[in-house]
Amino acid sequence: MPESDLTWLSLLVFLPAACAASLLVFPAKWHEAMRWWALFGAAGALAVSLCVVIGYYSMIDHYPDANGFPRYATETRLDSRADRAASDAAQPIPRVMQSDDWVTRRPWIAKFGAQYALGVDGISLPLILLTTVVTFFAIVASWKIDTSVRGYLSLVLLLESGVIGAFVALDFFLFYVFYEVMLVPMFVLIGLWGGERRRYAALKFVVYTLLGSVGLLVALIGLYTVNVRDFVDQEDVKQRAAELAKAEYGQTPSPEQVAAAHERVAVHTFDFVTLSKVGRAVMLVLNGQEERVAAQAKFGEGAPPAGGEAARQVKLFAPGVNAAAAVARLKAQPVCTKEFQYLFFGLLFLGFAVKVPIVPLHSWLPDAHVEAPTPVSMILAGVLLKLGGYGLIRVAFPVCPWAASELAWWIGLVGVVGIVYGALVAMGQTDFKKLLAYSSVSHMGFVVLGLAAWGSGTHSQYWQWGVNGAVFQMFAHGVTAAGLFFVVGVVYDRAHHRDVNRFGGLKEPMPLYSGLAAVLFFASMGLPGLCGFVGEFMVLAAAWDFSPALAVPAILSVVLTAGYLLWTWQRVFLGTNPDTQAFPDLSPREAAVLVPFVALAVALGIFPQAILFSWIDPSVTGWVANLSVLK
Repeated sequence: MPESDLTWLSLLVFLPAACAASLLVFPAKWHEAMRWWALFGAAGALAVSLCVVIGYYSMIDHYPDANGFPRYATETRLDSRADRAASDAAQPIPRVMQSDDWVTRRPWIAKFGAQYALGVDGISLPLILLTTVVTFFAIVASWKIDTSVRGYLSLVLLLESGVIGAFVALDFFLFYVFYEVMLVPMFVLIGLWGGERRRYAALKFVVYTLLGSVGLLVALIGLYTVNVRDFVDQEDVKQRAAELAKAEYGQTPSPEQVAAAHERVAVHTFDFVTLSKVGRAVMLVLNGQEERVAAQAKFGEGAPPAGGEAARQVKLFAPGVNAAAAVARLKAQPVCTKEFQYLFFGLLFLGFAVKVPIVPLHSWLPDAHVEAPTPVSMILAGVLLKLGGYGLIRVAFPVCPWAASELAWWIGLVGVVGIVYGALVAMGQTDFKKLLAYSSVSHMGFVVLGLAAWGSGTHSQYWQWGVNGAVFQMFAHGVTAAGLFFVVGVVYDRAHHRDVNRFGGLKEPMPLYSGLAAVLFFASMGLPGLCGFVGEFMVLAAAWDFSPALAVPAILSVVLTAGYLLWTWQRVFLGTNPDTQAFPDLSPREAAVLVPFVALAVALGIFPQAILFSWIDPSVTGWVANLSVLK
């Protein structure tokens, strides 16, 4: 029987790309058919993502935790599921792969151990769903694009496949491939379908993104050199030892020769889960707590007993490994040095900070937004920026937790600088798109601040609020930013300019448009009852517990945000302006794009628990639990 989650996850990743490739068979003049086919592909990806969400939710709801409650069982955490899948694959006779654990892996490039490893949890799934929703409505918003329609739609769908692939990849090499795949479509979309300075904006986007990519590439290569033999199933080590002994001593090596080969076996991997276990063990060693690192009784083992000395143990080594010998091997490697941890966390942080983007690596974003066509701006703000925050959660913090902990206050300061700087610069903009671009810089700063609010012991609950708030903020910002950039596109189609000071009076000729835009403005402002409030409130609560010095300017920035958004609303929609009196209200197609974003903004603000937190929080709880016990 085929592994069904392999089918679903692969379909989720490659369905848009397959639809993009099939556009090549359409006759050149069938523009309308191409649009509908692309919309069909995006709708298919959206439908598959909803099926995966339902399947994942059913899986976590099926397992009770130690207290008998659903959704929080340690067996359903991503690292536990990935460990079990890796162990099943490592056996001499591989076990039957589970079809409902939403983790799958197959050999890909055996020469250096790269795997086709996919998996989802409550952190990645909301962003996958956001990607499919935004891309679907971006294609609807692209209906009037009539230049090189085939190429445009193919690139949008290919971009969607790259983004989803990055969100589901559990192998660093595979993640890097998908991460780079996104670069070409976005570069071409801006460079060919953008405004007057599109080539400059596209080149700037590529230069900044490649700067981050170089950091990720160096980190990928450096982390691959780490010997992870004590963190993988020992059946894999035994098989490697037997192969090594045969290569050195012939087809029938003696037990002593196999044992000698066993001591020289080195295992290298790109697997995120394994690398994160190495990082956590290194943190305990560097903090002088190496006695707490222990071996698991079985792969995917749950939490330790509630009390006693065993509760302090952090079970990271594979079952059957001698902890003392494993710690000695770990300490002999460069990875177990402060310099290595600082350097590689810096490389990972740089790679993902460009995408967030943080100040001062943000200057590509306003130019890209200003020159990109409206649907591409929707995808850029609604989806691509989230890859930076996701990379920090999935890669940077778990793989180098010691450096992340040591630099937590400074990372929080970076987030606060972005929040305040973005709001101040947005206040001085007259270009509607550029104003929203700097607004995105400000709002994404909350994501960085929430992740940085590191807490352990009794303070881990506040850090959990911060990470929950960061994930929610990424989703909420994706909804409001995509909607607001479409708001700009609607009025640009009528006025053919984006100068805020030249609008005014839009409320009279365009009442439906003005009302829907108002909801998105207030949601972006963080008004209670709308989506922008929930994530920001949780991040600020966590930041206050972590460092009031960081929380105060972030809290005060709420006033700045309200100031520039309300001032923009006043200049664009209020008053009277003879130049805008003849503007038609929303067309049915435009309303079909804008209404769902408004509905999501309201629903997320009123029912955050039912819509997102019910399946985000279990994964965040596990993520925080893995790291908070290390201090």
